[in-house]
Amino acid sequence: MPHDMFLALVTFAFVSSITPGPNNLMLMASGANYGIWRSLPHMLGVGIGFTAMIVGVGTGLAQLFDSHPVSHAALKFVSVIYLLYLAYKIAIATPINDENKQGRPISFLQAAAFQWINPKAWAMALTAVTAYAPGTTISAICLVALVFGAVNLPSISAWTVMGQQMARVLTNRARLTAFNWTMAALLIGSLYPVVLG
Repeated sequence: MPHDMFLALVTFAFVSSITPGPNNLMLMASGANYGIWRSLPHMLGVGIGFTAMIVGVGTGLAQLFDSHPVSHAALKFVSVIYLLYLAYKIAIATPINDENKQGRPISFLQAAAFQWINPKAWAMALTAVTAYAPGTTISAICLVALVFGAVNLPSISAWTVMGQQMARVLTNRARLTAFNWTMAALLIGSLYPVVLG
């Protein structure tokens, strides 16, 4: 890959990973409610799950939508339902403390599986493979996946850290509830392009 194209890929990976989307909003809420350490499986699930998704898309899964349009409609439906469920879970989340040990952040497997129904992840993966691995050779696909793996995890971790830092302000139930409902509303708002698309 030429040097200028590689720099463009790194820039695209950074911008698309650091900007708001379902993963980042959920990680910010997780950081605020559970802290960085308990959110680590969630972060790793996003980073590794999305990297695996790029490989899957690059090696032929994207053609499924072309040959079976109903699969795209089914994915949109499942995405909307699951994101609404996650928004609900964020809205009612309570922090882990001595009195409350019921709350549980998203697990590694849940976060990795979520990438396959995350509308932003699909858009990122399809764009990355189309623009930066046009020949869909294994080496080109692996390079795109490795770049995203290297750039994505630090980018999404910043959102978790930001959430943890916000927890210093969210010191009472009313503030935390308002924050969680705001994050839930933003997550629902991220469905706007999916519903209209």
